[in-house]
Amino acid sequence: MKDFSFPKTWPSTRFSIVVPFRNEAKNLPLLLNSISLLNYPKDLFEVILVDDESDDEIQFANYDFPITVLRNSRKTLSPKKDAITTAIPHAKFDWIITTDADCVVSENWLNTFDAFVQHNHPEMIASGVYYQTNSSVLDAFQQLDLLSLQGTTIGSFGNQQAFMCNGANFAYTKDFFYELNGFEGNETIASGDDVFLLQKGMKRNPSKVHFLKSHEALVKTQPEKSWYRLFHQRVRWASKTGNYSGIYSKQLGLSVFLMNLSLLFLIITVNWKSLIVFFGIKFTVDLILLIQTSRFFKIKLTYLIASSFIYPLFSTLVVFYSFWGNYTWKGRKFKL
Repeated sequence: MKDFSFPKTWPSTRFSIVVPFRNEAKNLPLLLNSISLLNYPKDLFEVILVDDESDDEIQFANYDFPITVLRNSRKTLSPKKDAITTAIPHAKFDWIITTDADCVVSENWLNTFDAFVQHNHPEMIASGVYYQTNSSVLDAFQQLDLLSLQGTTIGSFGNQQAFMCNGANFAYTKDFFYELNGFEGNETIASGDDVFLLQKGMKRNPSKVHFLKSHEALVKTQPEKSWYRLFHQRVRWASKTGNYSGIYSKQLGLSVFLMNLSLLFLIITVNWKSLIVFFGIKFTVDLILLIQTSRFFKIKLTYLIASSFIYPLFSTLVVFYSFWGNYTWKGRKFKL
């Protein structure tokens, strides 16, 4: 997939930026500050914040763009889907663009989306997300994991079989959201406000669903601060994969799981010769994908070998736990 070089266009697309949040007094001001620095007309966008029963208090500064703060109207088992559904009827503008409270956007974020809309006339747009990391193994592991997911996402769009995206950088028109009946059909799954809506869009009108591949459109987010929190985050992500639509996504997920399970089996059975060959093949394939993806995101690969040894055990535990365990997120417990 080629990078999108946005032409010089006069901004015309109107965006409603929707941000669900819970206990984000530390992060939300950073996001709002980055939005205040957007190189985009202030009368062409608004920010809608949806508070999901936060325990902390946020003091909002005075910004030169409109901000609406709503209380989440809980109706399903998914707080984030409820938050977006709460926000959309209040949105004044045509395009909904969602991001997370712990993110930071670049100054040309909306400019790039606007140019893409004018050039391609889509109804739904996914774009990239990456971590702001330090030098720890934990951060490097998360960056590599996210890069692999982002590379898979871009590749699936290139193959016209898109099934994955990230709600921290996801846009769609209000009309398309209502045409898809929003999140109807997966309200019992706590996560998946992004992928299930994308998959519904691909079923309804795949020609109107695009990936915006531009470094100017990327959103930066923060990694988890502990292996425990990372594990629960990945369990939350894994809990929705069994409900993916389409054979392609299920086959891909199953093949990745079986490959990691096979590596663990070879270690347990002390089959070193087969392990070296199998690991070498997997490492080479992963490396090709990661190098290509890291070039686009302009990210340096670190702790690659260490992460490659950790990943099979970590991901296999996540998969097994997602079938029988529960997970904690934002101070709440969710049943799987």
